[in-house]
Amino acid sequence: MSSNTKIISTKDNLQVLHEDNHIIVVNKRVGDIVQGDKTGDKPLSEVVKEYIKYKYNKPGDVFLGVVHRLDRPTTGIVVFARTSKALERLNKMFSERETQKTYWAVVKNKPPKQEDNLVHFLKRNQQSNTSKAHLKEVPDSKKASLDYKIIAELKSYFALEINLHTGRHHQIRSQLSAIGCPIKGDLKYGFDRSNPDGGIHLHARKLKFIHPVTKESIEIIAPTPDDVIWNSI
Repeated sequence: MSSNTKIISTKDNLQVLHEDNHIIVVNKRVGDIVQGDKTGDKPLSEVVKEYIKYKYNKPGDVFLGVVHRLDRPTTGIVVFARTSKALERLNKMFSERETQKTYWAVVKNKPPKQEDNLVHFLKRNQQSNTSKAHLKEVPDSKKASLDYKIIAELKSYFALEINLHTGRHHQIRSQLSAIGCPIKGDLKYGFDRSNPDGGIHLHARKLKFIHPVTKESIEIIAPTPDDVIWNSI
């Protein structure tokens, strides 16, 4: 599959990473939108409902709770709740940051250090739907913190592993851009050209959390999209 072909998730090709009575975790593709928005495109939440309804032959409406979101051009792990009990507990876990999220990103410029902790104050611009990273606090800004390390040096790019300590709007995209390392394909944050599929090379790779009902420890890893750059990491 070439990276130029944009595949949207359907109930028949949904990439399910984990599924039980209380939660379902899927690997989001580039074009998927997690929740409905002004575009009117069918959101991933509706696709997952169709998948559950079809697979388990469920009559009537299927309950599905959206726990968190990924930007549309980003790929990787998205968790949905299948019961209201799971939704309530997952919402609490995500808002209190009791989950461990690891992302992979591909950038063209080598970061200043092999690994580092980045702290910025992000100010969101609703009009342009972007966040600007400032080194000092500015009015209406929110503190953002992440750790990165270089995990691979490719011919023209560098692959980074990122662990988030806060969950801000466009956090990874704006913080990496602020150190001169915009993500491949991310025109909004200073990369010079778009990817053929309209996505960016940012992937929610790993998620660790405690199951909201069974209390077992769960670790999920999402395969990267099938393209030349991801495949070479």
